[in-house]
This record gives sequence, structure tokens and C-alpha cells, in this order.
Amino acid sequence: MAKQIETIGVLTSGGDAPGMNAAIRAVVRRAISSGKKVKGILKGYNGLLNEEIIDLSARDVSDTISRGGTILYTARCAEFRTAEGQKQGAEVCRKHGIDGLVVIGGDGSFAGAQKLANLGVNTIGVPGTIDLDIACSEYTIGFDTAVNTAMQAIDKVRDTSTSHERCSIIEVMGRGAGYIALWCGIANGAEDILIPEKYDYDEQKLINNIINNRKRGKKHHIIINAEGIGHSTSMARRIEAATGVETRATILGHMQRGGSPTCKDRVYASMMGAYATDLLCDGKTNRVVGYKNGDFTDFDINEALAMQKGISEFMFEVSRSLSV
Repeated sequence: MAKQIETIGVLTSGGDAPGMNAAIRAVVRRAISSGKKVKGILKGYNGLLNEEIIDLSARDVSDTISRGGTILYTARCAEFRTAEGQKQGAEVCRKHGIDGLVVIGGDGSFAGAQKLANLGVNTIGVPGTIDLDIACSEYTIGFDTAVNTAMQAIDKVRDTSTSHERCSIIEVMGRGAGYIALWCGIANGAEDILIPEKYDYDEQKLINNIINNRKRGKKHHIIINAEGIGHSTSMARRIEAATGVETRATILGHMQRGGSPTCKDRVYASMMGAYATDLLCDGKTNRVVGYKNGDFTDFDINEALAMQKGISEFMFEVSRSLSV
């Protein structure tokens, strides 16, 4: 018999992502419309262990859908990686009457959700990360906003790079994944795209490309560098020394995590938050919400964590053919 859920908790964990507030709002209002109570857990798993827990009403999430960041705050928690911390987290949930939990975050957050599910707390994960690196889902909350923020910033760098006939290395976020870099490379018309999945660390190829493009009359050269490769500033110095072309590094950094979420992030996050709530109301546990083949679906957390995700070979090949 499925476990009857009366009170649903919601937390955000790991790096923040635009659209998390839309997901929180959807959890709260969908749960209330189903006759459930909702509690917000502040500062992720750290707040759970410290019992930083508040009641949430429909009014508490009013006017939050357009806001970046997360109204519940977020933090990383080394203590929750231990068996003792996980057991304490489950005990805190029971103490506060939380019998269902929605965890919004990335792979690390899902690993914590898996542990809570094993300890008897019905738990559902929702993919919230700008990195797009959740293998079970073609979409993650925040990616669309982040990639648009980066694209707009790179357009501005291109303007000044052209004026000064420079080479510009622009570093974007993504941890060990190259999705933001690849998408921006295509959208911004970059001459070179460096992503962890494909880069062979042969800088001479970059140098030769810059020199050849300059001979062909190109006035600028844009290199999009994923943070998984990094070292953009030292790379710029080496390239300038080798080519004689003025080269500057721009690291976009945490601006990519901020800002008002796009329409897509607001809508998809709302759908995912509502879907996760419905799963809990149906007595489900140990699941991750995903977006596959044009529809919202769910996966077993164990299976989701075991999945591998790679860069689209077609997108990467196209990016190279368009950069000539």
C-alpha cells in the first residue's frame, strides 16, 4: 500500500539556478491544491540538519516566479554525505511531520535524496542546474536562462573585440560539462569552442587557426572556453605571445546563475515542480523528474545516477563546420 503523504517539504541544494523559485512555487501551490501542507527547508541539507524549517502558504510564494536565485537559499553540506548526517536528516523530517520531500538540485543533491528515501522519507528529485549535466533529462532548470545570459554577454565582448581587432577568450560555466560553451559557440559564431568532452589541449591548433584567419582578413577571433578547461588568462598570454595578436580573457562567472528566468525556465520548472508533487501524492519515492522526447517523465534515482550523458556529436560537428 502506498504511503499516505500529509506534509511535503521542499529544499534547494547545490548551486542556484534561475527558475528554482518557479519550481518551489509550483510545489507549494500544487500540494496545497491537493490538500497537503508544505514546509520549506532553508539552506538545503545544511538547513535540514539545523532544523531551519518554515511553513509555506500559497501567499508566501506570490511574486516569486520572476525572481532569480532561490527564496529558500542554498548551501553545500559535507556533513550530509555521512551516514550519521543522513540518519539525522531523516529524523528531522519525521520530527517535523515531513513525510514527502522534493529536492531541487543536481546529481549531488539526488544522491542525498536517495539516502533519505532509503531511510523511509518519500523523496523526489527535480533537476535544477545551469550545467545541463543531468543524464536522465534533456532539460535542467536554469540552463536556458544561463545560456542566454552568456550569449548576450559574449555578443558585447565581440563588439569590442572587433573594434580592437583582438582575440577574445570567453570562459563560461558548466563545471565538467561543455553544454553552455557549445551552445554559445554556435549561437555567437565562435571561431573555436573548447569543451572538456572534446578538447585535446593542443594549443598549437588554436594558434594556427588564429594566424590563418587573420591572413584571410578576419578582424577578430572568439574562443569560447568551458570552465572545465579553465585557465583562460594564462592561455590568453600564451596565445598573444605566439601570434602577436592582442588577446584578452573574459571570465563571465556567476552572472550566469543570476537574473530573471526565461519563459522556458519558468514554465518547465513549474511543470517539474508540479510533477514531483503529484508523484509524492501518489505515494511514489526515490524518483527523479526528467524531460525526455518532448514530455515530462520520471526515473528511479538509482538508474538516473548511473546514466551517462555525452555531447551531441552532430552539434559539435556542426559547430566546427560553421566556424570557418
